Amino acid sequence: MNKLKFSNETRVILIGGSSHAGKSTLAQSLAAKLNWNYLSTDKLARHPGKPWIQPNKRFIPEHVVEHYKNLSLEALFVDVISHYEKNVLPQVENIVCSGEHLILEGSAIYPGLVENLVREKGVKAIWLTGSEQLFQNRIYNQSNFDNVGEDEKYLIEKFLQRTLLYNKRMMESVEQLGFKYINVEFTSNTDELSTKYIEMLLED
Repeated sequence: MNKLKFSNETRVILIGGSSHAGKSTLAQSLAAKLNWNYLSTDKLARHPGKPWIQPNKRFIPEHVVEHYKNLSLEALFVDVISHYEKNVLPQVENIVCSGEHLILEGSAIYPGLVENLVREKGVKAIWLTGSEQLFQNRIYNQSNFDNVGEDEKYLIEKFLQRTLLYNKRMMESVEQLGFKYINVEFTSNTDELSTKYIEMLLED
């Protein structure tokens, strides 16, 4: 692969996908292969995070509990998309406009929100997807689902269902807009996934 040719033609890579799709892992792998920088949109603005106890924490923040406990599934989806549009997208637009040799990943890279950015010269994008079982396995594993109480399990299930709804709506939008995507279950490891994506980019 001619890295210099690839780098000169493409200056920003966007990686989208729902929670636990493997965006950060792919971004880090690509950054290492291309010697580029990478950034997560999660760092750009706060939003209620994962509803289980995080490393080095002793409890789930109350506002996170209330968020997943009180909002319906549809309301959870609308709320997070609204957050991305209002609080994250303006920053993403500025970063993409000035970015060079940058990989930007995150769930905020939602197809309908970044459609115009993807059409920009020098910007490439990919979305990651997988089966419902894959997302369930990853979320259950990270949240220690089998070893928490019923109240915590309820919150985790709400998070899982929002993740699945996000993935469904995202893929509908990706296909409607004709954007590229990869089903992560058809790759055996991160190195294969990043190599496959680079090959897809070079085909353009």
